[in-house]
Amino acid sequence: MTTMKTTEDGPDWDPIRALARQVLRDGAPLVLDDDVRDLLRRTAREVALSDADVSTDAGALAVLRECSRRITEGSNRLGDALHRMYRHREAGDYDSARQEMRDVLSVEVVPLYREIAQGQLAAMATDG
Repeated sequence: MTTMKTTEDGPDWDPIRALARQVLRDGAPLVLDDDVRDLLRRTAREVALSDADVSTDAGALAVLRECSRRITEGSNRLGDALHRMYRHREAGDYDSARQEMRDVLSVEVVPLYREIAQGQLAAMATDG
């Protein structure tokens, strides 16, 4: 049975990334056993995907696609915004730095990424 693993920074998404790579990129079949269904359900919760029907092959594949998309796009969005935020802060432009995190929060649905952006915004509350 697959157990929920976390890192110091949040959930361990390595298993879902590996599954997405095998199935979505490499074309391997999605084999729905209890462990895979549990992984999909757990990851769906972690990325705020409420309609996670993994009872059919088509449903499970859709959940895998959406989880993978949310993890990848959210990570890229947050990483890019953090980079820009740091540049703004180094230049002393705290309003623009805060706006980078507000922009992430306006579209981000993944709780981990929202938490990181909120933490950065809170840390800058007294700056500038």
